[in-house]
Amino acid sequence: MAETRRWFPPLAAVVLILTAWQLFTVLSGIDRWLLPSPADIVAAGEADRLSLAGHTLATVRLTLLGFSAGVATGLLVAVVLHVVPVLRAAVYPLLVVSQNIPTIALAPLLVVWLGFGVLPKVIVIVLVCFFPVAVATLDGLARTDPVTTNYLRMSGANRRQLFTKLEFPNALPAVFSGLKIAATYSVFGAIISEWLGSDQGIGRYMIIQKSAFRADRMFVSIAIVVLVSLLIFGAVVLLERILVRGRPRRD
Repeated sequence: MAETRRWFPPLAAVVLILTAWQLFTVLSGIDRWLLPSPADIVAAGEADRLSLAGHTLATVRLTLLGFSAGVATGLLVAVVLHVVPVLRAAVYPLLVVSQNIPTIALAPLLVVWLGFGVLPKVIVIVLVCFFPVAVATLDGLARTDPVTTNYLRMSGANRRQLFTKLEFPNALPAVFSGLKIAATYSVFGAIISEWLGSDQGIGRYMIIQKSAFRADRMFVSIAIVVLVSLLIFGAVVLLERILVRGRPRRD
């Protein structure tokens, strides 16, 4: 019952928006090429479902590959900077500055340097994913209870044991906060990388349909991007419930 109450308001809002959209396009008589109705968008998706399935699969593969690499990079950076405070003081400001570089401007350079293969596309996704994971993990590691830390040290725990038994487990809620942000960014990064040079993927499909002035298929592409983002986000939330909320409390 609680789950139903939580999901009912947003679902009702989506239904109302789609209903109003459909009524507006029917009553206003606006051209379909300019603003297709939800029914037109569904019909366009159904008519081109085979092509969309191939492009979607390519984007999902690229997204999962880049997301995994971005998460691994973010965790590695956070752990290294946490273990070596001097390095954190030197590198952390550079990480912040790196996020002010527009990805859309850097991505063409990666293509020039590395070609049109998978590597530059994965790097684009890594660049948009690793930062929220690294920052959230660093914040979680820094919030370790000092009293518990001192108690374990007096009990003879070494640096590795402190990290694996106390610091990282207690940082998991913060880690998953960063993962949820990175999950939504990963699809965005995949679409950008496909815009720059790819023969498959929803980003490539968008470019083709934009050139053909197929607004209905553009909306189909947007809907697929949203759906993929929600699925990856949901997978992260499910993993969080298993690893964090499912852990027994230590009183």
